[in-house]
Amino acid sequence: MDTPALSACVITYNEADRVADCLASLAFCDEIVVVDSGSTDGTREIALQYGARVLQRAFDGYRTQKDYAVRQAAHDWILFLDADERVGAALRASILAARAQGFAAAHGYRCARTTRYFGAYLRHGNAYPDRVLRLFDRRHGGFRGTREIHEHVEVDGPVATLHGDLLHEAYRALDDQLARHARYAQMMAEHLYAQGRRARVANLLFNPAWRFLRGYVLRAGFRDGWRGLFYAWVEAWYVRQKFLRLWLLQRGQR
Repeated sequence: MDTPALSACVITYNEADRVADCLASLAFCDEIVVVDSGSTDGTREIALQYGARVLQRAFDGYRTQKDYAVRQAAHDWILFLDADERVGAALRASILAARAQGFAAAHGYRCARTTRYFGAYLRHGNAYPDRVLRLFDRRHGGFRGTREIHEHVEVDGPVATLHGDLLHEAYRALDDQLARHARYAQMMAEHLYAQGRRARVANLLFNPAWRFLRGYVLRAGFRDGWRGLFYAWVEAWYVRQKFLRLWLLQRGQR
């Protein structure tokens, strides 16, 4: 059985403090494609040091940028990571085992993702196992649709689950998390508005409460201690922001 070639794809913008670990974890792939959107902090130079093929493209949306990266790859099997993610040792072994079998089990593979939050990985709540589909045959799927935020891979055909975790070094600090959530909330509000969705008072009151209850209580986020509590609080605030911004958009306000 021939072993399929594997392309790793990453998009970047000013990730000099994190991209090296990401690319080092992808060393087992046959090529690494980095699509950078104008970094000024040395990200591109670091990527070149790790043997990546670095392409420049102006950023016009997460889904579009990732789809572009997939289309530039030399091989059909794609492993896609964000610059703040790393392939853990167990996940790498699982990928290599599936590859040795010709990726015969599925057209796409998902894995659990665990987020490091203030010095420790979260293992419960909405944060874990947070399964994401990142290994796929582009002939059967990719980053589809029109939503540019919270984009994800879709494939036609069977999807299997890999053992091991994708390690997510999500936030540099609290300010980084809050700023990112504000940006994502605005993008999601604009997407929902364009799709005809409208915010109601119930969305402002109950959707954030449900996000907190689901993550902290029903999915046992409390087992992650104060980090789990903090994570659930901030997640709930993100949901409230999203509907607040949608509420303003539908009233002609920014």
